[in-house]
Amino acid sequence: MTPLTRFYNLLELDKKDVYQIFFYAIFSGLISLSLPLGIQAIVNFIQSGRISASWVVLIFLVVFGVALVGILSLMQIRITENLQQKIFVRSSFEFASRLPRIKFEAFYNTYPPELANRFFDTISIQKGTSKLLIDFSAALLQIAFGIILLSLYHPYFIVFGIMLFFLLYFIFKFSYNSGLETSLKESKFKYKVASWLQEMARNNLSFKGDLNYDFALQKNNNLVTDYLKYRENHFNVIKRQFTQLIIFKILITFSLLSIGGYLVLNQKMNIGQFVAAEIIILLVINSVEKIILGLETFYDVLTSIEKIGRITDMDLEEETISDTNSCFTAIVLEAENLTFKFPDATDNVLKEISLQINQGEKIFIEGENGSGKTTLIRVLSGLLQPTSGALSINDNTFRKIDLKQFRSQIGTIIQSETPFEGTILENITYNDKNISHENLKWAIEGVQLSAVIKSLPKGLETKIFPEGRQLSSSKAQKLLLARSIVHKPKILFYEDPTDAMDEKVANEIIDFITSPKYNWTVIVSSKNPYWKTKCNRIITMQNGNIILDTHN
Repeated sequence: MTPLTRFYNLLELDKKDVYQIFFYAIFSGLISLSLPLGIQAIVNFIQSGRISASWVVLIFLVVFGVALVGILSLMQIRITENLQQKIFVRSSFEFASRLPRIKFEAFYNTYPPELANRFFDTISIQKGTSKLLIDFSAALLQIAFGIILLSLYHPYFIVFGIMLFFLLYFIFKFSYNSGLETSLKESKFKYKVASWLQEMARNNLSFKGDLNYDFALQKNNNLVTDYLKYRENHFNVIKRQFTQLIIFKILITFSLLSIGGYLVLNQKMNIGQFVAAEIIILLVINSVEKIILGLETFYDVLTSIEKIGRITDMDLEEETISDTNSCFTAIVLEAENLTFKFPDATDNVLKEISLQINQGEKIFIEGENGSGKTTLIRVLSGLLQPTSGALSINDNTFRKIDLKQFRSQIGTIIQSETPFEGTILENITYNDKNISHENLKWAIEGVQLSAVIKSLPKGLETKIFPEGRQLSSSKAQKLLLARSIVHKPKILFYEDPTDAMDEKVANEIIDFITSPKYNWTVIVSSKNPYWKTKCNRIITMQNGNIILDTHN
């Protein structure tokens, strides 16, 4: 989809508002161009040396026209303000609804926070669209009406109109592609600069040494240099367009003054008509200038829409609905010849995996780094879709299972997962009103988080910074563990869930998680060997294959 098509689709959503803006622009344009006619009549009255009631009425009509144009402009501003608000709200919910549902594979080789930063392009779309709708519509209509009005004075002015439309067409035709391309490249490096500054802020302690600090500045300098290069290229396109406009203005002004003077001298126009024609010509030329200068805004809007389009084009998880509620009783997972390969990889990470996992089993997955244990957990938990083979849940293929229903019955902790910005209570429960106080207390005490919460002045209402910055890594893991069990799920999928904790505390929590009184299934990979002693099944992986599957 081209950026221009995306922009059209954006306006299509609010076409009633757009039509209103055009209607007011047409009305305003007609009034604006009727003012020179009123001025012409006033000049004729003054030339004749007569002051009459008609002269006074004309003055009041011209003043009233100016006031009415102002009111119409105010109404346009009100509509575009509503349009800006709609664009912001729609964009925010587009991001909020899509980011959690984007396929895990689509985020491969990308940095999700950097993609989320593209939301700020919404501001450019808001302001730019408002400017384009008001200024461009008014300018284009003023040019069209002005040329029609001038042609009524004399056929010579028709040539002016033809030249004008050819000018606009050629400027747009020969600069559109280069203008958009340089704008996109400029935006790309703008985001690279912002991304690097974000990295410096996230790892600010790493750049305190002189050598590291110099490296950070040098990298920023290289990125800024690239940005300035493409910014200059984009400015050259704008400069070329404006240079063409200046040349046009010189030629048109000279030609029209000469033609107007010639027509007055040969008594084919009177002084009033000449003054009115010159006013119209100035309005038309200013409208052309407004369009040419507005092309930079046009490029910015298309670029912003294209950058946001990177998010909206990402593949979402398929939402399928199952006719069965079997997930609510017990969950049996079965994989048959299951394989998985990352998008840009040549070899399979998982190779023909076949296994069955019954409700209540405690399974420890071991293997060297790169053996495929993490990928297997993510496929079984529904984060990744298998490349081939069959994954069944209660005898239903995974692609036909209700993914929402399945996820409501599992708890997960994946590597690099951290608390989000919000209260401790929000981080554990997501404000789920169905979680009872008893279950909340049970989960907090089970993972030994109660002492931590009691020591905080606001308890459960204590605010957490992004990534749980003010919490130690062990406390953050306890919070994630409480979150994973508070719903009392059927299956727990864990990647290194206790590795940041002291051995004694970690082992006590492992005893709690693997206790026989809880019939949930546990599937865990961890560097803590104590998990292995508490699980009744050990799966050993090597090079994407299961080489050993033993039951204790």
